[in-house]
Amino acid sequence: MAAVLAPDRLVVGMQLPVQAQSTVFVEPWEASAGAPELAAIARAADEAGLGYLAVCDHAAVPVEQVPAMSAEWWDTVATLAWLAGITERVRLVSHVAVPAYRHPLVVAKAWATLDVVSGGRAVLGVGAGHVEGELVVLGVDFAARGALLDEAIDALRACFAAEVPTHDGEEWSFSGLAQRPRPVQPGGPPIWVGGSSIPAIRRAAQRGDGWLPQGPLSPEVVDRLRAEMVAAGRGGEAFDLGALAGPIYVGEPDWDVGRAITGPPEKVAHVLSRLAGFGAVQVQVRPRSRSAAEMVDQLGRLGTEVLPLLAEVRPRPLFDGGP
Repeated sequence: MAAVLAPDRLVVGMQLPVQAQSTVFVEPWEASAGAPELAAIARAADEAGLGYLAVCDHAAVPVEQVPAMSAEWWDTVATLAWLAGITERVRLVSHVAVPAYRHPLVVAKAWATLDVVSGGRAVLGVGAGHVEGELVVLGVDFAARGALLDEAIDALRACFAAEVPTHDGEEWSFSGLAQRPRPVQPGGPPIWVGGSSIPAIRRAAQRGDGWLPQGPLSPEVVDRLRAEMVAAGRGGEAFDLGALAGPIYVGEPDWDVGRAITGPPEKVAHVLSRLAGFGAVQVQVRPRSRSAAEMVDQLGRLGTEVLPLLAEVRPRPLFDGGP
């Protein structure tokens, strides 16, 4: 296992619009948007110097949950592979993929290929899944989804490590089968574990290269993660600790942006830098916007006005005694 981000700087990433349109975070303009708008936003984020772009993973949404979740969830790997061809530097992250939807050999082949076509920019964010109807129809035991994710991570590590991997688990077993292409990154794409439940934190500490929290980052949560890493024999290891900053708007909006971080670049940078004080090396933001053009403008301001102010921010080491 290995962290992929430099421990001495703060990376800012974002989950992309359009690709996923849950009512929790969708903007009205996304309903009529498509690939051209998504491409413009991805290119703008890449040019702005963002550290990563993230997309979600749902195969199918039960109709009774569509009013809240929507049915608009583009395929994770297909979308990231397309983004790999239209961006140059930004890392490509699943936030999050659910490996148990598919056999580990299938998942490993897709992500090794993505790592190749992106030049080693893939980061596999994983989660157990939460939509019972979706998991059940895909043949996944909802009650066992945590254990399945644990085994899936182990099986994927085996596939990323060797051309002819071997795995003998409760759900999946394989040997004597070869896979190419091999990932560009040594050991394969880093695996960031998503979720803020106690089992998710423990899973990140035991099996992850990093953590994608689902809720707020706090000293108490970091303490628990640190303790779990020590218990797993990983005390002192480099680790890509993440944080969610939520909605932001650089400048003074003339419209209702809700509970967002707003104001001059100095204020936005200050709020983001506070998360580095907890040990976060990457912070995910969600720029508010009324159109794709406004999103592109916000990303431009983030790149030229906010990120330079974060250049000297040094995240607190995870194992320096705690926040």
